[in-house]
Amino acid sequence: MLDFNPTSSNDTRSGFGAGLVELGRTNPKVVGLCADLIGSLKMDAFQKEFPDRFFQVGIAEANMMGIAAGMTIGGFIPFTGTFANFSTGRVYDQIRQSIAYSGKNVKICASHAGLTLGEDGATHQILEDVGMMSMLPGMVVINPCDYNQTKAATIAIASYNGPVYLRFGRPKVPIFTPENQLFEIGKGWQIHGGTDVTIIATGHLVWKSIEAARELAKDGISVDLINIHTIKPLDEEIVLRSARKTGTVIVAEEHQINGGLGGLVAQCLAKHHPCKMGFIGVNDSFGESGTPDELMEKYGLGVKDVIAKVKSMRG
Repeated sequence: MLDFNPTSSNDTRSGFGAGLVELGRTNPKVVGLCADLIGSLKMDAFQKEFPDRFFQVGIAEANMMGIAAGMTIGGFIPFTGTFANFSTGRVYDQIRQSIAYSGKNVKICASHAGLTLGEDGATHQILEDVGMMSMLPGMVVINPCDYNQTKAATIAIASYNGPVYLRFGRPKVPIFTPENQLFEIGKGWQIHGGTDVTIIATGHLVWKSIEAARELAKDGISVDLINIHTIKPLDEEIVLRSARKTGTVIVAEEHQINGGLGGLVAQCLAKHHPCKMGFIGVNDSFGESGTPDELMEKYGLGVKDVIAKVKSMRG
């Protein structure tokens, strides 16, 4: 299935906005909260259609998390919206105490994650959020790869009873997953079957890994390519099945190498099937201001970097 030919692109945050509106029409318990970033989070359509179920809390992210936790007691399903940095780093104590520890049914929806936030620079480019959220007991962590998958994930998490961290981004990326897909929390997607090397990718690195796999195929290298959209709980079955087949696993993510998807995959393999592993991610560094493409190239998260890593591990 490497013959994808996307005819359009869109940002994953717009997939979130579309999914939230659809939920609003079908589930009266869904409410939206935003910390002064309605347009950036694409929550404006929900606000317009359901003004009585939308709450603009202003630049008060910690308060937003507390309000959301309280609303669940009344049976509501709150979706909070702000940048990923403010959704996690700024409010970690509130998430830990009021949401995760208390097991509240809050959906923490975070846009502008990773380097592809771009020109706003290192202070806003959080690269530690997956690790922070994954370590919280009971927290589900989801990082979809395109507009359609983000929309499907947004709709799916409303039916899950418990706290969820949904991570998405700012730039437009190719749309290549099915429009009406079934999104299953905790189930990875094998995009392409191969025998030489496994690439496990998440978020924006999925499309780059598809492009890399196409180029590698020209050199006779067969890639077993997996999209892990649910980082926690990790689909260990799909990881182990692929690792046992290829013997070499590379994880690609727009996140710190430390504490990200790669670490969770490594834990799984160390326990059940130790094998060669490689990691594509940000290597213990903060970001900087620049265009998304410039930053992805500089920090080693481009197509050529995926290709180079595969070839170096086969050498």
